[in-house]
Amino acid sequence: MFSPKDLAIIFSIVVGVIAIGILIYPFLIKWQRNRLRMKPFPRTWLNIIEENLSIYPSLTSAQQKELQGYVLVFLTEKQFIGCRGFQITEEVKVTIAAFACLLLFGDRQTYFPNLRSILVYPDAYIVNEMVMSDRYIVEERLVARLGESWTMDQLILSWEQVKRDIQNWQDGRNVVLHEFAHQLDQEDGHAEGVPILSRALDYAAWSKIMTAEYLQLCDRVENGKKTVLDSYGATNPAEFFAVATETFFEKPKQLNQKHPDLYDLLQRYYHLDPQQW
Repeated sequence: MFSPKDLAIIFSIVVGVIAIGILIYPFLIKWQRNRLRMKPFPRTWLNIIEENLSIYPSLTSAQQKELQGYVLVFLTEKQFIGCRGFQITEEVKVTIAAFACLLLFGDRQTYFPNLRSILVYPDAYIVNEMVMSDRYIVEERLVARLGESWTMDQLILSWEQVKRDIQNWQDGRNVVLHEFAHQLDQEDGHAEGVPILSRALDYAAWSKIMTAEYLQLCDRVENGKKTVLDSYGATNPAEFFAVATETFFEKPKQLNQKHPDLYDLLQRYYHLDPQQW
């Protein structure tokens, strides 16, 4: 039998070990990720990226190497699940990872920490949605979706839509970029169009520019005017950030011409300049 003093010592040791583990865990994760990023990139994976990511040849050699490293870590840490009989292949995983990892350049190497599983359907999937009618009555309806991002640990995509986006780069729509932008936004547990920024001083500029651009889009959509940004961005600030991200990568010249402040803000956030592509 242990005496109260022995139990106190054992408890202190256990607490100390746990505390040390908590302190060194981030360093172990960083070390493991750095090791993964240095591994040789599989030739079959590179072929997939070259085939499906049309802007890849336009990246500098350093950016290509950086993207490859992100993909290696991403595919080690994330689980892919095929839904409704869909078969997950190397092409599916590598293509989705390559698109998603475009959002990780610069110092943003958290690799979507809330995300554990990516569910992939062969095409559009149906969900039950609760909506409020004009008479304040909650109604349930079936809605077809192509993708969605959850604040917990899952993200859902339609592979058919991903393939359409591969063929139609520069149309301003990309379901992978859209949903993974939501993941960046939701990293702090909230979906409000404000991702975690590197400096506290950046939030004021982000709020000023994003609010002005969002209200401008809402006004143009309401008045039936043509916009560079997809009208879906007027739904709410979270959707505006996701749509702005799609537009930044797929229509950079048009976005910079019509919304230079928004383009500059996103360029500094993503550490990339898609106009050069």
